[in-house]
Amino acid sequence: MTTRPLRRPAAASAVQDAGCHAGPDHLCMPEDARKRAARRLNIARGHLDAIVRMLDDPDAYCVDVLRQIKAVQGALSGAGEVVLRGHLEAHVATASTRGDSVELVEELMEALKYT
Repeated sequence: MTTRPLRRPAAASAVQDAGCHAGPDHLCMPEDARKRAARRLNIARGHLDAIVRMLDDPDAYCVDVLRQIKAVQGALSGAGEVVLRGHLEAHVATASTRGDSVELVEELMEALKYT
């Protein structure tokens, strides 16, 4: 199931729009959270590349592969936490002011259903 980005009422504050390139009525990910999540995902990519290289080696040790898999899972989990925190701080905490708290809670519950 795909979700559409929520739209904010036109009266939303300019502070929430700072750094958002999608327009004044769009909730976007804060720049700091995007950069931190991207860094963690690049770390995960590095670990994942290492796993693929390990599996090309016939002498790869199972436990070493499992450790790398755990490292990827940890990096992905960390990226998810960064995105979630950014969402909570930038959008959920201010939802009642905008009047879209019910929609934001429903959207977040739907997204977290798959974690």
